Amino acid sequence: MRIYGLDFTSTPSRRKPLILVSCALQGRVMRAEGSETLTSFEELEAFLASDGPWVCGMDFPFGQPRGLVEALGWPPSWEGYVGKVSRTSKDEFEDAIKSDMALRPPGSKFRYRLADRRSRSTSAMRLFRVPVGKMFYRGAPLLLRSGVSVEPCRPVPDGRVAVEAYPAVVARRFLGREGYKSDERSKQTDEHREAREKLVAGLGSGVLEEAYGFTVGVGEAWRSRLVADPMADELDSLLCAVQAAWAYTKRDEGWGVPEECDRDEGWILDPELLAGD
Repeated sequence: MRIYGLDFTSTPSRRKPLILVSCALQGRVMRAEGSETLTSFEELEAFLASDGPWVCGMDFPFGQPRGLVEALGWPPSWEGYVGKVSRTSKDEFEDAIKSDMALRPPGSKFRYRLADRRSRSTSAMRLFRVPVGKMFYRGAPLLLRSGVSVEPCRPVPDGRVAVEAYPAVVARRFLGREGYKSDERSKQTDEHREAREKLVAGLGSGVLEEAYGFTVGVGEAWRSRLVADPMADELDSLLCAVQAAWAYTKRDEGWGVPEECDRDEGWILDPELLAGD
């Protein structure tokens, strides 16, 4: 099966492109085979239109918390509120998020999806520092327009399947809270490089196989590139592919989405999130 992982940014450019890693899942091994840089959303749309079958794990929130959707009076279904967002300007979208935050008490400004809490990620509505809300604004409408099957928000009979990924969940299995990357040159350390070496080694280990049902095969050239990149964009894309491949192995079990998931909020596909609150 063709598996992809996509490290996402809300402002792709030549300096900070989207990184698309392609892999092949055969039996109990997923092999990294290729990598492509996408410098615009037009290039991402072209990929989404490419022939399936494939499954792609993408590192941005596909949905927003139910409480936010209700508070803003958006349509309740994923297709409904993402469609509304697609017709809203960036400033209007951000103003709507900020207006909800302004009405909430100190210490509780953000609302969280169940997937956010279980993955220990930031709120899907956050607009600063790690601006995943801006990523949602750019990415979710693309998925809606593309017609791909979006698990679990909009499953349709299509060989192209998009699943939400969060590479930090995979990385924590091997590194705990140890950092392994930074976009700022001054914060890139030898300790980060050592952590990347440990993480890449872990992808081929029994620890990964026990959790995900397969190992990741990377050649020496791949291994050197993944360890050498201090921003770890390609490595994060590969971790997204791990989660996409796991979801594919669970396709006959609801793609690994638990019953308690609010499907209009979306879900991060990883076995770690099945453990409960």
